[in-house]
Amino acid sequence: MKNTISTIAAVIIVLFSANTIQANSIKTEISTIEDVDSTQLQSVYDAYFTVKDALIKSDAKLTSAKAKDLLTAITAVKMDKLKSDEHTAWMKVMKKLTADAKSISTSSDLKKQRETFKSLSKSTYELIKVSKSSQVVYKQYCPMADADWLSKEKAVKNPYYGSSMLTCGNVVETIK
Repeated sequence: MKNTISTIAAVIIVLFSANTIQANSIKTEISTIEDVDSTQLQSVYDAYFTVKDALIKSDAKLTSAKAKDLLTAITAVKMDKLKSDEHTAWMKVMKKLTADAKSISTSSDLKKQRETFKSLSKSTYELIKVSKSSQVVYKQYCPMADADWLSKEKAVKNPYYGSSMLTCGNVVETIK
């Protein structure tokens, strides 16, 4: 009788341990999937910020190259890995994001790149409002260009005028 009780107790302990291990591995898989989801669009945001930084430097060649990187990030997004609301927002802006990034990447005219950046910023803003970035993002506005852009820094550095009017604009929204 004692051996039977001991055996049953040992089996229960083994089963409980196996279930705990399995539950922990499922939690790890879920958190890994969530990490993939959040980094999917983060690479698009990061590439957007490099395009903005190139425009601040008024470097058309660098802006073109960074827009190619943005195109790569856009095409790497796996829509089936996005959360439902992110997927909806992505479907709404993906074609425009792609077209704008392509337009900037194939242009060597800084004025045209900046004009297209207005639309690129609008689409990126629509996306970032739904999915959130891994860091705080500031929506900034330039009244002279009548245009917005997104920045990781609170300090205004205007991509529409570069060094000629570097600090023209203000923060109009903080996205957390």
